[in-house]
Amino acid sequence: QVQLVESGGGLVQSGGSLRLSCVVSGFNLRYSAIGWFRQAPGKEREAVACVSSIASGPYYEDSVQGRFTFSKDSAKNTAYLQMNSLNVDDTAVYYCAAPAAGTVVAHCHNERAYSYWGQGTQVTVSS
Repeated sequence: QVQLVESGGGLVQSGGSLRLSCVVSGFNLRYSAIGWFRQAPGKEREAVACVSSIASGPYYEDSVQGRFTFSKDSAKNTAYLQMNSLNVDDTAVYYCAAPAAGTVVAHCHNERAYSYWGQGTQVTVSS
């Protein structure tokens, strides 16, 4: 059974930092795509950062480019999202997602590529 568990969210002041973690079980993260998405109140879910299952660098949504950093530790089967210089527009529930085993994901920012989702972790940035 595939499970994704996010942690690391919380309340932080504008300009602060948080590091989100996504522990994956029942699924080998080493050669897989994995994505971080977020959904703010009243808005659609959007891709924040992700990697595809083909050789390429991480994708970052324009507004987080230079502030957020995606990484993964295959030995721990864990993905991370380091978030710096947070602002109020980053307030959202953050989710990690993984595709079905064996799925080749070329465009990792497309949420339809993903079959498994974590429960989400709330990030709230105060001004």
